[in-house]
Amino acid sequence: QVQLVESGGGLVQAGGSLRLSCAASGSIFSVNSAAWYRQAPGKQRELVAAITRGGSRNYGDSVKGRFTISRDVAKNTVYLQMNSLKPEDTAVYYCNAYRGSTDYVLGSWGQGTQVTVSS
Repeated sequence: QVQLVESGGGLVQAGGSLRLSCAASGSIFSVNSAAWYRQAPGKQRELVAAITRGGSRNYGDSVKGRFTISRDVAKNTVYLQMNSLKPEDTAVYYCNAYRGSTDYVLGSWGQGTQVTVSS
């Protein structure tokens, strides 16, 4: 079973930046699309950003223009650059692989990485 390990979260002031990383134990990202999700307290997990095998990117409306998803296939790692952070971005961030639809992930959920944005 492929393991996903997210890192890079932390406490940052509004307007700041963070770069999240997601490392896979296998080559799941080299043959599948990848996405970042987040879950705030009391809310459902939501899609933040996705990148297809072909490199096409999609973003949630609330993060467009501020977040950038990228990947390094050779390192089996996916990144999320987050700029101009807002308090409403506070959540636990998770990554996963998918094929076809971001609603159907291929890996087990990792521990996630906590992002806290103070006002």
